[in-house]
Amino acid sequence: MSLFKRLLNAVRSGSVSQDQWDEIRSSLIKADLGVKLVDQVIAQAKSAKPEDAKQVIKEQLLQWLSKQDRNLNLSPNAVSTILIVGVNGTGKTTTTAKLANLIKGKGNKVLLAAGDTFRAAAVDQLQTWANRIDIEVVAGASNGDPASVAFSAISKAKSEKYDCLIVDTAGRLHTKNNLMAELGKIIKVIEKQSTINEILLVIDATTGQNGINQAKSFIESVGVTGLILTKLDGGAKGGIGIAIEKEFDLPIKFAGWGEQVTDLAAFDPDQYLESLFE
Repeated sequence: MSLFKRLLNAVRSGSVSQDQWDEIRSSLIKADLGVKLVDQVIAQAKSAKPEDAKQVIKEQLLQWLSKQDRNLNLSPNAVSTILIVGVNGTGKTTTTAKLANLIKGKGNKVLLAAGDTFRAAAVDQLQTWANRIDIEVVAGASNGDPASVAFSAISKAKSEKYDCLIVDTAGRLHTKNNLMAELGKIIKVIEKQSTINEILLVIDATTGQNGINQAKSFIESVGVTGLILTKLDGGAKGGIGIAIEKEFDLPIKFAGWGEQVTDLAAFDPDQYLESLFE
């Protein structure tokens, strides 16, 4: 059942016991909204007329979503550089390929950089995806310096007049300061030659409340500009997306699902909220 459908059905029934409220509260907390936000939603639901409940709840959720621009910040007359960051297992490398395909589909010349040099499988995975969508990849030696890959990639992108460079970085635990410092080194290397337009954090929709901690660490360390929410096709309710936007006022720019290269789209707040009710 969708995230808020049970809540909506209960309100419309006109009679909800305390036990039912407790069960609904528990299910919403498990869907990664977090205790504070769940209690605010339920308070709104209890105060609404049954026929107005959906609109009242939806208006509350809209207030929590970021008002920042969800469009990609791309440079019209220079190389646009996008860094993809996140912890291991979020679907980061696949998402990098999906985003490259989406940007290429709008008539842009796109270059990929395989910055996850510590996992040979990640480089192979990115190159496999790139071959399918006919996009070139800059890669380095296994276990090599990812900043060196970034330097080669931005140099190539500028000299060969690419419209966009997308850098896939190594998945890193947000608690590892040395890995975060390494990510900072990649950023400095690129910024010596070009502006970094976007640093997009990939968040797994099934990650639970730990997604808040991940976001906080990456935002503080590297200045994340937006989010990509992945794995929305699974059992995830996607409540973590609302929680992160409310906490940090950081916009989800793309939503991903499935394993196909076309399974990524610009994030639509209204469509997203509607899906939580239906």
